[in-house]
Amino acid sequence: MPLGPGRLARVSRCLSFSACHRLHSPSLSDEENLKLFGKCNNPNGHGHNYKVVVTVRGEIDPVSGMVINLTDLKEHMQEAIMKPLDHKNLDKDVEYFSDVVSTTENVAVFIWENLQKRLPLRTLYKVKVYETDQNIVVYKGEETTYE
Repeated sequence: MPLGPGRLARVSRCLSFSACHRLHSPSLSDEENLKLFGKCNNPNGHGHNYKVVVTVRGEIDPVSGMVINLTDLKEHMQEAIMKPLDHKNLDKDVEYFSDVVSTTENVAVFIWENLQKRLPLRTLYKVKVYETDQNIVVYKGEETTYE
């Protein structure tokens, strides 16, 4: 028996990419950058194997049984994440980071904005970026932070 209308679900898909960057703000002096970012301010940069979890939400289609076709989601993630970021120097190869510090917070925003352009309206729920197993950023768009 098919489910009734209005059944909502969240679907997540993961991928990993490798990239290097240097944490450095042009608004700060070299000394201030070194104090703020420490070894992550190394002029030669450093690399990560990032893991990204993208979550979409929506109504379960009564015919297909899906919120989104996973093949479509995979293609959107390939275009929005892998092509621009994988095996890149974020600061030198990705125009977005020419004037934005390439913190994991800003990587999450970049991914969100790229996915928003490709996914159906209001389906993107969350972007979770693991810089390391210990450092994780969750971004949900322009939600209010002080509720």
